[in-house]
Amino acid sequence: MKIGFVGVGIMGRPMAGHLRADGHELLLVRHRSPLPADLLEAGASVRDSAAEVARDADVVILMLPDTPDVEDALFGADGVAAGLSGGKLVIDMSSIDPIATRGFAERIQALDCDYVDAPVSGGEVGARAASLTIMVGGSDAAFARAQPLLALMGKNITHIGAAGAGQITKVANQIIVALNIEAVAEALVFAAKAGADPAKVRAALMGGFAASRVLEVHGERMVKRTFDPGFRIALHQKDLGLALSGAKALGLSLPSTASTQQLFSACVAQGDGDRDHSAMVKALELLAGITL
Repeated sequence: MKIGFVGVGIMGRPMAGHLRADGHELLLVRHRSPLPADLLEAGASVRDSAAEVARDADVVILMLPDTPDVEDALFGADGVAAGLSGGKLVIDMSSIDPIATRGFAERIQALDCDYVDAPVSGGEVGARAASLTIMVGGSDAAFARAQPLLALMGKNITHIGAAGAGQITKVANQIIVALNIEAVAEALVFAAKAGADPAKVRAALMGGFAASRVLEVHGERMVKRTFDPGFRIALHQKDLGLALSGAKALGLSLPSTASTQQLFSACVAQGDGDRDHSAMVKALELLAGITL
């Protein structure tokens, strides 16, 4: 198939690479910054606009940072919508606002095309290993078309419901991950302040009921100070913002999500927005007057 891929950053680059490795023709949008050399060397071709990519592709996949980025890529000047013709498929794998997603789906479907929202979890490690968890919203027919491509990028692929359902699930995922990171960070800061070796505390906890993937991976990052981004604080801050704006619209209180959002905001204020989200520990360290 001819697959247009818009957004070949930390996550999108390896995801697009898996599609190319399976033999699909890959079409990229020319950008101000250089496109990934490995994708070009693998045979990806380049078009001058998202509209040209959509015109030449059978499927267009988006992997972008935020709702406005997706809206502009889809409906801006020379956007994807301008190049679509009936029967094509658009898959948005970004993590964005569920309400906006429903509107985007309606506008794409009005062009006689299918639309799927398929946000992912697993970070750069999952993207490189093609082991992402993928949460999908869209019609049964659209999901059936998208599933073989999604299977090249992820392992746990679940069709949740209609358009927007994938994004709702991703917001729920981000609440759980953020609160787990906060819990691990608090525990390790407590241990260090009380005089215990946080590395040994983490190792001990990995053998008990407190064990978790976050304690395993991000706990190690906190102890070793390895904060190169797998998933940036600024993006997780954005995702919790989606959770809190959704909660407000639903008349719902999410108190722990709100406090965790403030810790991410503190990190951004300290210039750590581009660090891995495990670096949330730095905000708690500042409050405690100690570094792990």
